[in-house]
Amino acid sequence: MFNLGEKMDKNRALNLNPVVLAFVGDAVYSLFIRERLTFFSDCKAGELNKQATKDVKATAQAEFVKEIYPLFTEEEEGIFRRARNAKKTTRAKHASVMEYNMATGFEAVLGFLYLTGDIDRMNFLLNKGN
Repeated sequence: MFNLGEKMDKNRALNLNPVVLAFVGDAVYSLFIRERLTFFSDCKAGELNKQATKDVKATAQAEFVKEIYPLFTEEEEGIFRRARNAKKTTRAKHASVMEYNMATGFEAVLGFLYLTGDIDRMNFLLNKGN
């Protein structure tokens, strides 16, 4: 049996392929954006989807990570770099390779924080330290 939100041991999470961490982080970030839009907007679903798509694309994530990178811990920087530099089987459709790699690094950090249950830290970063 598996329960949503179950915590993973930190050492196990650190040993996961960083692209696997990014796989989880991609979903976490998408949910964060969708929830934030739902809480703070009264738009219809179609408009919410357009805004969410704009916010979660690699180019937007690359810009966002530039803002929060100074807030990363040493451990988060390591995860970010490992994922950014990892060999990926997919390519960016509407972003440069650099933007795509930065987005992958960002998503890996989120995936690590989510899997290890450090939701407070994840929220701190997603709210730019506020």
